[in-house]
Amino acid sequence: MKRSLFAALLTASAIAGAGLIAGPLRAADAPAVTAAIADPSRPATDVALDAERKPAAILGFIGLKAGDKIADVCPGAYFDRLFADVVGPKGKVYMYFPTELVKAEHINPPPNGTSPSPEAPQVISLVAPINSFAVPQPVNAVFIRQNYHDLHDKFMGPADVPGFNAAVFKALKPGGVYVIVDHSAPDGSGLAATDTTHRIDAAEVKKEVTAAGFVFVGESDVLRNPADPRTALVFDKSIRGHTDQFVYKFRKPG
Repeated sequence: MKRSLFAALLTASAIAGAGLIAGPLRAADAPAVTAAIADPSRPATDVALDAERKPAAILGFIGLKAGDKIADVCPGAYFDRLFADVVGPKGKVYMYFPTELVKAEHINPPPNGTSPSPEAPQVISLVAPINSFAVPQPVNAVFIRQNYHDLHDKFMGPADVPGFNAAVFKALKPGGVYVIVDHSAPDGSGLAATDTTHRIDAAEVKKEVTAAGFVFVGESDVLRNPADPRTALVFDKSIRGHTDQFVYKFRKPG
């Protein structure tokens, strides 16, 4: 679970990146992402997180371009500001706030269908139950960071995970990508840690998502940390911000 609220968006340039393990299906615009990350209007609090979050590599792995449309499930201000830059005024960033998360985290999202900032009208807030996931138009990418494991937890319903993944499949354009970042649990542990240490076995994620019809494209190891035993609570001071995380990309055939 991301314990942070969404702040006002800032606009800048565009996005892309590097640091890939498996090549993206769509090439990102590397000069544009470099410009977006270097934009002096970015909040200092965002810049301070760059070393930990590796935005150039993550954005490059997604492969966004100007004019694209992306949905961020359980959104976070840090990446959504960058997404807004890459897609630009002709693109869309749909921030999908599950009502279950809103209630659990006491979040005050922008009203449904509105933008959190007049400077970024391409960013739209969507507020609805997790099992009602949908977007107004087909998107090029769906992104969920550090919250996929929460789909299995009581406060999220738990969610109908097969139904949610099917809804993501439906929301994507043919060839669109589904990118999941989450905290790694020990191999073979399945779902045992989702509501304890807030981790999930990467193999379980791969099994669930491919069951919805997705093709596994590959992963980036940019957030891997072999020193993490993968057993501590992700909020523990000894490991917070440095957990071993997998970054998986799946493609909708077409």
